[in-house]
This record gives sequence, C-alpha cells and structure tokens, in this order.
Amino acid sequence: MASSRTSTVVLKTVKKIVVQFCPFESDVRSTREFLFAVASDKARSTNLNCEVISTVKHDRSEPVVDVTYVDGERLVMKGAKLSSNEMLNAFKARCMAKDLQAKAAAK
Repeated sequence: MASSRTSTVVLKTVKKIVVQFCPFESDVRSTREFLFAVASDKARSTNLNCEVISTVKHDRSEPVVDVTYVDGERLVMKGAKLSSNEMLNAFKARCMAKDLQAKAAAK
C-alpha cells in the first residue's frame, strides 16, 4: 500500500469527489485513507476546481466514494469491501484513461 500513497494522485479530469462514511463502523479505514490521499495539498494542487467533500454520518451507513468526472461520468466505490490500494488504483486508472481521451480529442 505504500506505493499508492507515495505516487501522485492527479485530479485533472475530476470535477467532484464525495466521500461518505460513519466513523464508528469497523470497515471505514480504506475509505478514510482514500480521502486522505485525494484531499492532500499535493493532489488538490493538480486541479484547484475539484471539490472534495467529506460527509461524516452517524447512521451505520456503508462507506461510499462517489467521483464525478468533468465529462459527467461517475465512479462509485463502496469502501467496505475494497482496500484503499484497490480504490486508489481504480481511481487512478480511470483518471489516466480520461486524460488520454481528452488529449486524443484535442488533437
């Protein structure tokens, strides 16, 4: 997992990230680690227009990450069954694919 934390998260193709979790549940660690990675100053500096919203609930709800890209597509990840490494890898892969699509469209 250390490699995911040290590699840069690039938010260039992201419009909004909403992270929701109940801190008293046992399965929120990966979601909180994902939030830490995308809300870092280094990641936020890659897109100052990207909103990162964290909603802390006390309703025993499942941890959820909802990513909205600039093209309107959404990625919803349920953190209870995923590790932070899996979530970050899926997020980064989608971001890289979107970036390549944008560069191809610009040519």
